[in-house]
Amino acid sequence: MNKVPEGWERKYLKNILSDGIKNGYSPNPAETETGYWVLGLGALSDNGFNVAGIKPVHPADKVLASKLSVDDFLISRSNTPDKVGRSIRFRGEVVNCSYPDLMMRFRINPNLANIDFIEHVLKAPLTRRYYKDSAAGSSSSMVKINKLTVEKTPLNLPCLAEQKKIAKILSTWDKAISTTEQLIVHSQQQKKSLMKKLLTGTIRFKEFIEPWMQVKLSDVSTMNSGGTPLSSVAKYYDGDIPWVSIADMTKHGKWISKTQKNITTLGLENSTARLYPKYTILYAMYASIGECSIANTELASSQAILGIQTAKELNYLYLYYYLSSLKEKIKLQGQQGTQANLNAGMVKAFELKLPPLTEQQKIAQVLTTADREIELLQQKLAGLKQEKQALMQQLLTGKRRVVV
Repeated sequence: MNKVPEGWERKYLKNILSDGIKNGYSPNPAETETGYWVLGLGALSDNGFNVAGIKPVHPADKVLASKLSVDDFLISRSNTPDKVGRSIRFRGEVVNCSYPDLMMRFRINPNLANIDFIEHVLKAPLTRRYYKDSAAGSSSSMVKINKLTVEKTPLNLPCLAEQKKIAKILSTWDKAISTTEQLIVHSQQQKKSLMKKLLTGTIRFKEFIEPWMQVKLSDVSTMNSGGTPLSSVAKYYDGDIPWVSIADMTKHGKWISKTQKNITTLGLENSTARLYPKYTILYAMYASIGECSIANTELASSQAILGIQTAKELNYLYLYYYLSSLKEKIKLQGQQGTQANLNAGMVKAFELKLPPLTEQQKIAQVLTTADREIELLQQKLAGLKQEKQALMQQLLTGKRRVVV
């Protein structure tokens, strides 16, 4: 723990609680909604309370005894090393909600500490590191902290007035972050709606009046799947040829030029991998089926990915957006078990409405602009989070003081 700033006090979490720290109760989930709920581990996220992470339960005595109240704090006592000690402040997001045995609950005495200030302290990297370092377990993938560890959470506390001022400053940043997150969601929904209308011809630009053609994807493209050089042969890897995996697609999104692994020319020649030219559409057929990216340089891929090269009458960006518009439908099929994977034959049979090339380009241009607006908002969000993190480090350690 850092040195105690002048005028601050060194305390432990147990010194500012209004009651003891208690474990919850984990009942069997009900088959139908009952009006009573219990949190799952997924309900505690780094971005706050996740309403999707709850399950219906029957209102047994132990469930009612572990029912949450507004301003209860919850902390994950058993989880993966990066998530153990994750905490949230319950604000009544769900009525009749209880918490499970894998979490602990406590309440802050408002006469001893500012609740908003403590909420920021518990989320701070220094506190999270304390819980991670204190965690233990027989499995490296699942570790635990105990009640004593939480009670001894070290705190450096200024006077209540200074706590309140610091919390107010950090809450201003939280509001800016939340507003930007909402703008991103709204922009993504707008783009999704616009994409559906433009790619089906529901709305058209007034300068285009020519009818659209109905074609199969195989009529306007060529496609081949990739391959994987033998991992046991070292000279097949660490070359100059980017080799795309599904993980690269989910990480980089729309454009791919750098990959986790590169292969050599020898690796390319001794496998079914092939070299795709720039602007090849990369389409995931296994695992994250329906994921779509664009090669931003010459590269190769694994066999789980289909490389699609467009004919002259099909704009590659238009095809990218068309395939992206199918993503949810394709993934839903996989989740329902009707089609866990795709194959080249299925993708070749995809039917698409094809406007004239100039109209395709205009549609792609509009959707690219929408993408850029979302990217700018995401960059702004990342900047806000980084700035808040730096400010937290200064304010919560007393390196920067506020005037009370």
